Amino acid sequence: MTVLPLKPRLEIFLKRRNLLSQYEKQKTLFELNPRHPSLHTERLEPSVFNICSFRINKKFRALFAYQNNETVEVIDINNHYR
Repeated sequence: MTVLPLKPRLEIFLKRRNLLSQYEKQKTLFELNPRHPSLHTERLEPSVFNICSFRINKKFRALFAYQNNETVEVIDINNHYR
């Protein structure tokens, strides 16, 4: 599994919140095993949009969409409990 590079606005978001290293760690886990237990990967509702998420930490999640069977793009990072 390959995660495409982040868009600049998402990278800025992570840097401002000191989350970049946590994101990189979780991204590496995701690339090795998308179903790793610490990621808490889940499909979001409504499922017709095929948007999923994985945990960066207890507060933030990365929302992503599959580009194909081997590539995903992180489309947003947000507060999990918003």
